[in-house]
Amino acid sequence: MAKEDRGFASMDRAKQREIASKGGKAAHQKGTAHEWTSEEARDAGRKGGIASHRRRREQSGSGSSGDDMRGVSPESRMSMTDDDAERGE
Repeated sequence: MAKEDRGFASMDRAKQREIASKGGKAAHQKGTAHEWTSEEARDAGRKGGIASHRRRREQSGSGSSGDDMRGVSPESRMSMTDDDAERGE
């Protein structure tokens, strides 16, 4: 058996989903699964979007050096949209 023929990643997508689904169902039955509130989901999506856009800006080389954000607290930065941050608001 070749090394690349082993493990979860080498399985087809349907088989991976089937196995992962069993884990999720077991966690719910056990009572240890995390249930997202709408607020938690909203915050997670916002943070992911900010990180994604920041990476994209950095990769394209069009991002600012961040100097205009020196006086802004981390909490304020997290609540900003990318447009706000670019304008330094």
